[in-house]
Amino acid sequence: MTRCRRRGPAVTVLGLLGVLCALLAGAGQAQATGYRYWSFWDRDGSAWVYASQGPSTARPSDGDVQGFRFSVSEDSQDSAKPRGAASFDSICAATPARDGEKRVALVIDFGTAQDAPSGETPPKPRTACARVADDATSAEALAAVAKPLRYNNQALLCSIAGYPKTGCGEQVSSSKDTESKSTESKDTGKDSAAASDDGGGPSVGLIAGGAVVVVLGAAAVWQARRRRG
Repeated sequence: MTRCRRRGPAVTVLGLLGVLCALLAGAGQAQATGYRYWSFWDRDGSAWVYASQGPSTARPSDGDVQGFRFSVSEDSQDSAKPRGAASFDSICAATPARDGEKRVALVIDFGTAQDAPSGETPPKPRTACARVADDATSAEALAAVAKPLRYNNQALLCSIAGYPKTGCGEQVSSSKDTESKSTESKDTGKDSAAASDDGGGPSVGLIAGGAVVVVLGAAAVWQARRRRG
């Protein structure tokens, strides 16, 4: 009977350790997050290259091809590229050159249903040839062919041609279908591509930390009972 009493707490500790491992595993999975946003690209020959400047400061030249892609990604390294044809000659074939103006071929890819915010359906990808002033920025070229545009108070491009209707760089889970409550961004001026997740309820990390306390407490009780026994 004495052995049974002493083994009971040990079994409990092992069980709690198992729960702790499961929680920690879940915490690792929950930390795999991305951001839902419009990425900006330059066409270099036959390849897309992530733009080194934002559309509000980049000033393309006549004959340049630029792209915009809406998707969920962790950073620029895994960001989805624009899809479809990306030839200046084909996109701007019907737009003649004019003195004092430049033509910029734009590829606008609204992304997939998987990356779309809840309740929204992405439009089909499109191309457009923007003819703008020689000193115009990429943002001005985009505005010439794909209004309405929406920006947040940090000049982050939130929507093109009205898509998406709400949200701007919000954090989402790795499953790409659950938005963080704290980064739900509508037209409030609180949008941010680097928003933190502060959810409003107990985080997985906090729950896991509580489990650590429970395990250590159970272990201490077990050790004290062994000494008294």
